[in-house]
Amino acid sequence: MSDNNFSRWRPHPWHGLDVGADAPRIVNAYIEITPFDAIKYEIDKATGYLRVDRPQRSSSHPPALYGFVPQTYCGARVAKLAPGSSGGDGDPLDICVVSERPIERSEVLLRARVVGGIQLIDRGEADDKIIAVLEGDYVWDNVTEITALPPVLVERLEHYFSTYKMVPGQPNKMQIVGTYGYEHAAAVIEASRGDYLDKFGPPAADRRQPRS
Repeated sequence: MSDNNFSRWRPHPWHGLDVGADAPRIVNAYIEITPFDAIKYEIDKATGYLRVDRPQRSSSHPPALYGFVPQTYCGARVAKLAPGSSGGDGDPLDICVVSERPIERSEVLLRARVVGGIQLIDRGEADDKIIAVLEGDYVWDNVTEITALPPVLVERLEHYFSTYKMVPGQPNKMQIVGTYGYEHAAAVIEASRGDYLDKFGPPAADRRQPRS
């Protein structure tokens, strides 16, 4: 949320916060789930409150902070960057943020430096997971590319997302296509911003700006 915009009411995390002035390299991330959560929480699109989506079926916990980038949407533009997908998943763009110090609270807003992403197709739909590090982190702040992260950390992220929706006795519908670096992650972020504008139009604050 811009420092210059004061609202009497709490803004909607998806529509009322902004992507960040330094995007796509540094973006705002709204955190829904922490690495300590055995419950999958998800933003309620209508109200902006965090709701319980489902208990995690397995013992696997997310290996990083998990949330989304405000004012993004996974639609046709994002799908074009994910060969083999039939479209976007219709949600804001997901982001995983690595932090050396444990952050135990969800529903927090933070600035994250984008370093890459995981290309994931969920039941035929593009469901990319941007990977970033907490800005100012004393251990990870110098990381600018996914290749500088420990391979086992990326492996854990891939494993989590490839299994977190599995149901025993049913085929796994999650397909991890692979990982990518910052350049492609930046393209995905910009595509999701374009998809957001296509779907919802400019933010209300922008619409109120006088014409020159």
